[in-house]
Amino acid sequence: MALLQISEPGMSTAPHQHRLAVGIDLGTTNSLVAVVRNSISMVLNDADGSALLPSVVRYLADGNVQVGYPAQALQSDDPVNTIVSVKRFMGRGLADIGDVSNLPYRFANVAATGSGQAPGMVQLRTVAGVKSPVEVSAEILKVLRVRAEAALGGELVGAVITVPAYFDDAQRQATKDAAKLAGLNVLRLLNEPTAAAIAYGLDNAAEGVYAVYDLGGGTFDISILRLSQGVFEVLATNGNSALGGDDFDHRIYCWLLEKNNLSALGAQDTRLLLTHARAVKEQLSDYPEARITAILSAGDVIDTTLTRQDFYDMTQTLLAHTMQPMRRALRDAGLTVSDIKGVVMVGGSTRMPQVQRAVGEFFKQTPLTNLDPDKVVALGAAIQANVLAGNRQDDDWLLLDVIPLSLGLETMGGLTEKVIPRNSTIPTARAQEFTTFKDGQTAMGIHVVQGERELVSDCRSLARFELRGIPSMVAGAARIRVTFQVDADGLLNVSAREMSSGVEAAITVKPSYGLSDAEITRMLEDSNQFAQDDMKARALREQQVEAKQLLEAVQNALQQDGAALLGKEEQERIAGSMAALRETLQATDHLALKRAIANLNEATVAFAQARMDSNVAHALSGRKLSELES
Repeated sequence: MALLQISEPGMSTAPHQHRLAVGIDLGTTNSLVAVVRNSISMVLNDADGSALLPSVVRYLADGNVQVGYPAQALQSDDPVNTIVSVKRFMGRGLADIGDVSNLPYRFANVAATGSGQAPGMVQLRTVAGVKSPVEVSAEILKVLRVRAEAALGGELVGAVITVPAYFDDAQRQATKDAAKLAGLNVLRLLNEPTAAAIAYGLDNAAEGVYAVYDLGGGTFDISILRLSQGVFEVLATNGNSALGGDDFDHRIYCWLLEKNNLSALGAQDTRLLLTHARAVKEQLSDYPEARITAILSAGDVIDTTLTRQDFYDMTQTLLAHTMQPMRRALRDAGLTVSDIKGVVMVGGSTRMPQVQRAVGEFFKQTPLTNLDPDKVVALGAAIQANVLAGNRQDDDWLLLDVIPLSLGLETMGGLTEKVIPRNSTIPTARAQEFTTFKDGQTAMGIHVVQGERELVSDCRSLARFELRGIPSMVAGAARIRVTFQVDADGLLNVSAREMSSGVEAAITVKPSYGLSDAEITRMLEDSNQFAQDDMKARALREQQVEAKQLLEAVQNALQQDGAALLGKEEQERIAGSMAALRETLQATDHLALKRAIANLNEATVAFAQARMDSNVAHALSGRKLSELES
C-alpha cells in the first residue's frame, strides 16, 4: 500500500489537475510501464499481478495479435509469426543485422513509405502480412498503454519512453513512430542509463560520480554521470547497440549444436533450443549447473547439463566486448576508475554472476544492486514523465543528457566539419558559417553526416538537402549559416540560411535506418587508431581544394588578359607551373602539392600586378582629378 502524502495547506495538487503520465521501458526481452503515485514511483502490474510484459508479438491468420505471455508460450510452435527481440531490428536494414541464418523469420527488405515504416528498414513476412519492427513494437506499447489507462482510470497525456543511449537518429525516430502508432504522446525519449540514474539517485539521495552499466536483452550501454544537488549530468556515454542477453543465449545454442553433433536446424527447432538456452542462462544465476532436455522435430533427444563455469568460459569474449566501451567512456569523461563512487547495474542480464564479477573487478568495487535491475529504468522514466506532465513543479532537480556520436557537414574535398561533437549536452543548438566555392554559385548542397573520422567516406550519411536562391557573388563572398539543433530526444534538425538575402532551407533528419554495431565500434575506434592518417588525408584534401581554386582563377585570368599583358615566354612559364600543379594533384603527398601551389603563385605574381595596374589605369582613364577628389 502506498504511503499517505501530507502536504502543507494550499500546496497539494487538486485531483482534477493531476495529469496522467507514465514511464515506459520498451525492452528487448521484457517491457514495463511505471507511474508516480503519491510521490512514489511504482511499476503497474497486469491483471495477473505481473509487472513484466514479455516483448513478444504473435500474428495470427485471422488478423488477431497476441502480445506478452500468450505469444511467448507459443514461440517455439509458431516461430515464423512470433516476433521476439524486435528492438534489435528497430531502425535497421538487412545489411545492419548481418547473419540471419539462425533467425526463424522471413525477411523482406522493402523500401516502404507507409506510416511507421522508414525506407530501408527491414520488414518481416507473417501470416498477417508484412510487418515492420515499428508496427511490432507498437503492439507492445498498445498493451502497456491500455494497462496504464485501466490502472489510472483515465486517458494518458503522454509517456516518457526509454531508449539505449547508443540508439542513433533512425532508431530513436523509429521508437517515436511506434509510440504514435500505439496512440501515445511521447513527452521525451530518455536514455536508459540516465533513467536508471534518476531512479537510483532520487531513491538513495546519492551524490558523486556514478557509472551505469546497462546490459539488456539486446543492447549494452555504459554512462558516466555526476549527481550533485539534484543535477543529473551525463559526462560521457558509450556502448554497443547489438550486444545483450540474446548473444549469451546464442552461445548456449551453438554449444548445444556442437555438443550433440547437430547441423543447422529448422525454424521451429532453432526457436525451441533458444528458448531452452534462455531458461538455462537464468537458472545458472542461482545454481552451479542446469539441465537441458528437449525433443527436436526429427525425434532427436537432447539431454545435456551445462555448468556455470562452462557458461562463463564460453561467454568471456562477450564480457570483454563490454570492457572497451567502459574504458572509452572513462577516457571521454576525463576520469579514472578511482573517481567512480558507485556502479549501478541495470538490465536483467546483469543478474549473471560472471557479469557482476567482471564489472566489480573492472571498477574495483562491488556493484550496486539494491534496486531491481529489471524495473529501475521504468521507475526513472516515470519520475521524468511526472515532471514533464507538470505534476511536480516544485521538483528541484535537473537532467543534462548527451549525444553519443559527433554531427557535422561535408565540406569541399570530402572533408568532415564537426558542428556538434559527441558527448555534447542536449538539448543543444550550434551554428557555423560556410561559403561558396565558385563564382556565381547560386545553390549549395548540404550533406549531414555522423561519426568521428576526418573524411566523409568514413562517416555515416544522415541526410542531404539544398539551399537554393543564393545571390550570385564571387567565390567566398556568400555567408551561409548552418544551424544544428538536437532536441531533448536526441533528434536532429538542420537549417541553412544565406545571411544577406535571408534565403533559407531546413530538414528534419530522418535517415532510412540506423548504425550497425560494427559501424559504431569502427567510428570510435578508428577515430583514435587512424588519427594521424586522418590528419594527413585532411591536409591533402585541403591542398587539393586550394589547388583547384587557384588553377581555375589563373585560367580565367589568362583567358581575359593573358594575350594583352604577357609575352610568350611568361605565358609558357605560367602554363608550365599550371601543368606541374595539375600533375601533382594526382599524387598523395600534401607537402609536394603545397610546393606546387607556391610555385604557381610565384609564377603569377608579375601577372597579378600587371592586371591590377591595368584595372586601375582603366578605372582612371578619362577621369578628371577634381572628379576623383570629390
